[in-house]
Amino acid sequence: MYGAQLIEALRRAAEWKEAELRSAGQPGVAVPIPPPSSSRTEELHFFGVGGDRMRAAGCDTVVDAKDLAVVGITEILGHLPRILGLYRHLIREADKRRPDLAIVIDSPAFNWRVARQMKRRGIPTVYYVAPQFWAWRQGRVRLLRDYIDKALVIFPFEETFYRERGVDATFVGHPLAELPRPTMERAEYAAQFRLDAAKTWITLMPGSRVKEVRMNLPTIVQSAALLGGSYEFLLPVAPTLDTHSMGRLVEESLANVDPARPKVSNEPKVTLVPEALPALWHSRAGIVASGTATVEAAMMNTPFVMVYRVSPLTYLLGKPRVKVPRFAMVNLIAEEDIVPELVQHDFTAAKVAASLSEILPDGPARERMLEGLARVKARLRAPVTGGGAASHPADRGAEIILNLAIRGEHGLPESSA
Repeated sequence: MYGAQLIEALRRAAEWKEAELRSAGQPGVAVPIPPPSSSRTEELHFFGVGGDRMRAAGCDTVVDAKDLAVVGITEILGHLPRILGLYRHLIREADKRRPDLAIVIDSPAFNWRVARQMKRRGIPTVYYVAPQFWAWRQGRVRLLRDYIDKALVIFPFEETFYRERGVDATFVGHPLAELPRPTMERAEYAAQFRLDAAKTWITLMPGSRVKEVRMNLPTIVQSAALLGGSYEFLLPVAPTLDTHSMGRLVEESLANVDPARPKVSNEPKVTLVPEALPALWHSRAGIVASGTATVEAAMMNTPFVMVYRVSPLTYLLGKPRVKVPRFAMVNLIAEEDIVPELVQHDFTAAKVAASLSEILPDGPARERMLEGLARVKARLRAPVTGGGAASHPADRGAEIILNLAIRGEHGLPESSA
């Protein structure tokens, strides 16, 4: 999603740059002139790693993002040969196509290696959605300092963190902070997915990678079973997951809640849906795995309980390296406990159900969480420009990237941009 937004923003920025160049020296020109057929817009070509949205935006995805969707220290080992093969394929494509500029997005374990190869080839590199080295392995900031020309960060505290460590970083705002609210009405949404509009809806978000879903979903489903069939449970399926496999895993998880328990009319119903934002928007609350989904829930004003589990060995190896006092991204941004965090051994069905029971009804607990989520959203918005308006983070990033590309094209020093 971030890559697709950035591609579209770069095309818009290129069109405006072209218009500025054409209108230079023409007094009274107040609006951009449509670019000629040989405009800079048509000169922009994109290739790399991505998924359906980036392909739709015009990127030639030589590596599919699904094939890199692995999480965990120990979990990645079995996939390492395949991932290394995809990495080498990407670098070969870069050698063949000789890009003018590289943009790497998130995924530090993969992307810092890509950035290193680009540096060796003299290709300027921008990091969009910079690694969360402030959370753990802070010594790895040197990788950005050595291989990245510009870091575009999406959390307000990251700019200071990286600049203090010698990285040229700029806070552009979080892309999710500008997401429009879903337009489909609740009744229409209920009819489309055969939901009971009269019931309270709860969104279940176990993660976007197969391994983390397998670690998180069974306990989430057990929590749904404790809450019972008086609720509708919505399970958005991430683009990186297979819908059929998710349905089967839900069935297995429901069957394993208590094999001896007879089926009753109060059985919870879990409905698979294609997108997270409409589900969150129409839900009273959510059970959300740690990660970007927690920010999505905050942007939709949906109170939730954050959960997460990894393999015991990954947890044992990773916990001593964590340098932050909280796990949930919204809590880190707010610098206070906005949502409950149930991680590893604390992540039990009983604790999830109990935490949800506190925020489902109207009352002080729900009101406090909603106020906290609103503060998080305000902090994530892009900085206000000189004209007094906040632009979309992708547009701010695109302007910076395009200036960097133009400097490289004309051999200009940074001060000439």
